[in-house]
Amino acid sequence: MFDTKFAIVLQDDLPVWQKLNVTAFLTSGIVAQYTEIIGEPYRDRAGNIYNPLSIQPVIVLSADRPTLSAIHRRALDRGVTTSLYVDEMFSTGHDAANRAVFAEFAPDDAKVVGIALRAEKKLVDKITKGARMHP
Repeated sequence: MFDTKFAIVLQDDLPVWQKLNVTAFLTSGIVAQYTEIIGEPYRDRAGNIYNPLSIQPVIVLSADRPTLSAIHRRALDRGVTTSLYVDEMFSTGHDAANRAVFAEFAPDDAKVVGIALRAEKKLVDKITKGARMHP
């Protein structure tokens, strides 16, 4: 149904609260990049209106840190813009602090704990090679 794939890869040994937190942040980055994936508002039988949701399914994968680093590098090498979350961002409390700590690292030394991307299906599959379905 879709020519693209929306995938999130999380570090497999993160505590559940961190996995959920990272997933939320990474999803917001993809939605900001691809606003067309947001559908129409939802309305229940009583007429209450709810926020629109993504029209595209999201696949959630997991991987160890070396595999996440490889996925990060493959995305960069292929020119795919991603949402990225590094370990040090857990110790900050707001967006400016997140961006400041993020800027302290380069791809070779970033401790990636989560990455999200949306691109052509086969390309996403190649980039996320080594990740597995999240349990």
